Amino acid sequence: MLKIGLTGGIGSGKTRVADLFQEWGASVIDTDVIAHQLTQPGGLAMPAIQDTFGEQVVAADGAMDRAAMRERVFGDPESRRALEAIVHPLIAEVTEQQARQARGCYLVLVVPLLVETGRWLKKVDRVCVVDCDPETQIKRVQARSGLTIDAIKRIMSAQATRDARLAQANDVVLNDGATTPGQLRSRARELHEYWCSLV
Repeated sequence: MLKIGLTGGIGSGKTRVADLFQEWGASVIDTDVIAHQLTQPGGLAMPAIQDTFGEQVVAADGAMDRAAMRERVFGDPESRRALEAIVHPLIAEVTEQQARQARGCYLVLVVPLLVETGRWLKKVDRVCVVDCDPETQIKRVQARSGLTIDAIKRIMSAQATRDARLAQANDVVLNDGATTPGQLRSRARELHEYWCSLV
């Protein structure tokens, strides 16, 4: 099965694009969704997270306190590496299990840090980048999450630059501030049809 690695910066619209591919018959595995499942109450990553970082990053319900963890890791590269060492192997394991069961015209792996970690590049046949200018990213993330501009910029600075992502891309879906929902749909559809022709 053709494997597409779908990536893009925070606020680029990756999830919207992945939803379109799924609507048209692709199998979609979102590593962000898996990460959330692993850090929910009773999630597979929680015992190691609690042992490594302590109670202050665990919410009352037993899930990872995302705001507390965000503060911790974006200010401290060592903490970020420690969190990634716990979560990334588990994400890879669950993704591989789901990929083996996937049915569809092709498989889309949604990986926000596809370019940054490098390990996913070897697991996909093509890289598709949902491309967006930084100003639009900030506006979108602010609108949906209420994070401060400073917090959003810290998250963006931990991600690959726009140029670095585009340098790895086989395919690009432009979703900047001027893109209408109809344009996004037709750009994604064009790629969907192209990928189906490769299968």
